[in-house]
Amino acid sequence: MPLTKERKIEIFAQYGGSETNTGSAEAQIALMTTRITMLTEHLKTAKKDNNTTLSLMKLVGKRRSLLDYLKKKDINRYREIVKKLNLRR
Repeated sequence: MPLTKERKIEIFAQYGGSETNTGSAEAQIALMTTRITMLTEHLKTAKKDNNTTLSLMKLVGKRRSLLDYLKKKDINRYREIVKKLNLRR
């Protein structure tokens, strides 16, 4: 089940500052986190879905790269987004 347009706008408004700010690192990380959660739930029922597993791994890597970038650029923004999204790091 893909994300609806309304849900994406809601995520961008909450984490990016406005609904048109789709390029901010926080908004992209939040969107990726939502997609990762959805894929993880799918994989709980479809354990042999290798294509989804590969997509999940790629998405986690992209999110990690964005988090590393944000950590290097502005440590306070990094800490804030990690706290909001309840990520481990």
